[in-house]
Amino acid sequence: MTTEPILLIAETEAKRIDAYLAENSELSRSKIQKLIKDGAVFKNGRPCRSNAEVKPGDAIRMDVPLEPDAILPEPENIPLDVVYEDDAIAVINKPKGMVVHPAPGNAGGTLVNALLYRFQALSGTGGAARPGIVHRIDRMTSGLVVVAKTDAAHEALARQFADHSAHREYLCLVHGNLKEDAGTIDAPIGRHKTDRKRMAVREDGRRAVTHWSVLERFGTETLLDVRLETGRTHQIRVHMAYIKHPILGDEVYGSPAPKLKLFGQALHGYRLTLVHPVTNETVSFTAPIPQDFRTALTLLGSRTTLPYESESGGMR
Repeated sequence: MTTEPILLIAETEAKRIDAYLAENSELSRSKIQKLIKDGAVFKNGRPCRSNAEVKPGDAIRMDVPLEPDAILPEPENIPLDVVYEDDAIAVINKPKGMVVHPAPGNAGGTLVNALLYRFQALSGTGGAARPGIVHRIDRMTSGLVVVAKTDAAHEALARQFADHSAHREYLCLVHGNLKEDAGTIDAPIGRHKTDRKRMAVREDGRRAVTHWSVLERFGTETLLDVRLETGRTHQIRVHMAYIKHPILGDEVYGSPAPKLKLFGQALHGYRLTLVHPVTNETVSFTAPIPQDFRTALTLLGSRTTLPYESESGGMR
């Protein structure tokens, strides 16, 4: 039977492994318990029982059987903006409109399809449907994504995202004028109670922390520099909407901004800092903002100089 390995690095307080996996995967608790019974779930390399305790830093792997009709991604000749590449990793500046990996309704045209065509080797740790993928950003968000070419690099990078030692910084335009020059949003995020496609701030959600600072004010709009401490689904978009300053152009959590000619939300991951999994050196990558974001700033009369932005991007 063909299986798809799924790797998770725990970042939670002590919890039963079946409960942890049910909260952090798309599988039901009953299916997870069956996988555990079949010896297909491993904690730190060893098979475990359903009541095994998960602690922060534990590496959990599930070998999930593929459905007989599962469609695996095929290589597609899609141009990629490769900011950096070596034998262990690649850093991609993902454009708006591109989905990171195949999912129902998006079987092709994804970053994964492009990666399979561009690179000869990608890690298999994330599963056959997500080769090389360590973390994700939303379809309508542009910015930097690091890709693992080896399983060792994948696990090392996954640990950095789990313990928050990898840093992601974003630029975003939001509605309204924030009164403070900087702040932190510490509000748990979980699946929306009635709309499964959306996320929301919920008391029973997973801890989510977003740090922001004002770069420029335009009266009714504000340009922010945002740093993620955690990396929950839609985190910046949900948090900014939560404090009543939704991101411009966000049609799910905010509203369109036709006058600014934006294509999707004004949110761009411009900097990614991590420890290289082979050299152990701290490296930082940057990527210029896309043209629609640049146009919106021009229309707002922006005078801000972004010293960290270069036309070519790259590693520092």
